[in-house]
Amino acid sequence: MGVSISSPTDAQKPRSFWPQRNRIVIMVLFGFVILFFLLDITLGSVRIPLKEVARIVFEGESENRAWLYIVQKIRLPKAITAILVGCGLSVSGLQMQTLFRNPLSGPAELGITAGAGLGVAVVMLGGGGSASLYAIRELGVSGSWLLVLMASLGAALVLLLVLLIAGRLRDNVVLLIVGVMVGTITVSLISIWQYFSQPEQLQEYLLWTFGSLGGVVQSHLYVLSGVVIVGLLLAFVSSKALNALLLGENYARSMGLTVGRSRLIILLSTSLLTGSITAFCGPIGFVGIAVPHITRSLLGTSDHRILIPTTCLVGTILLLVCDSIAQLPGTGAVLPINIVTSLLGAPVVIWIIVSRNNLRSSFS
Repeated sequence: MGVSISSPTDAQKPRSFWPQRNRIVIMVLFGFVILFFLLDITLGSVRIPLKEVARIVFEGESENRAWLYIVQKIRLPKAITAILVGCGLSVSGLQMQTLFRNPLSGPAELGITAGAGLGVAVVMLGGGGSASLYAIRELGVSGSWLLVLMASLGAALVLLLVLLIAGRLRDNVVLLIVGVMVGTITVSLISIWQYFSQPEQLQEYLLWTFGSLGGVVQSHLYVLSGVVIVGLLLAFVSSKALNALLLGENYARSMGLTVGRSRLIILLSTSLLTGSITAFCGPIGFVGIAVPHITRSLLGTSDHRILIPTTCLVGTILLLVCDSIAQLPGTGAVLPINIVTSLLGAPVVIWIIVSRNNLRSSFS
């Protein structure tokens, strides 16, 4: 790839950080977001003309009451969820790649998603039959906040553990392996819990692990939206700190950056984003690792003031496309979203490894 995330060349230049080329890319991406947003709402087991979909979305009216209900109550919340998931996981991956200076870092790869899953398991598998995901969601906003809180705490604990280990390691490849091992330990703890759980709880938790964008009902979408927006705002606030951290902690300190506070903000942002999304949608892999690299290739920059908003757009497009594919147009079946993101994201990871013949020297 043309841009290494270890050298923020144009981030240090006094000229405008929004060159004409990047503005054109942003405009094109916005167009694709609108296109795939409408396409995602149009596709489904019930065929609704695109013209009617646009009318319902922008005017809130339709002569067909069934179409109005399907779009407003089912498809529109799912498409909005795809936007939130695409933004949140992509920005989380971008922050992890910068913080650890490793191109293969991401919420799933470092075990952060597994930590969020452990928090959900504590709620779903640790409270008896009354703690099923359906029962929790029936509690309304309080149940939603419980899921988000536990998932975010689980993600934060794993991320904090990886950060502590990172302080003792200088090899990014070894650190990645440690992150995978921490995730494996977390998954093992969940498996032990599953072994002693009730069959009905186990079935519901296994279904949750496949990942789904359609499980977020409209009343709980406000909770997910609020948490993701806070997490994204924290990421935007950290953009200058992330630029400084690209050249290492010593350089960041020489620029007057308080590294400990910056790490804490990044940790909080990533935990909120990964925890809330995992709580409601299940573990969704490869988005956090793939999208930042696609964005850097499109823009040719490592300036996070540009990368963060553009990463949100690219992540949104990817999730909308994946959700459209998952619906298997022409059939009534719907694939788990995690399967589709893995099929599209895994080739990008292979491309990263092949294009960087020596990962160790790229980030030393």
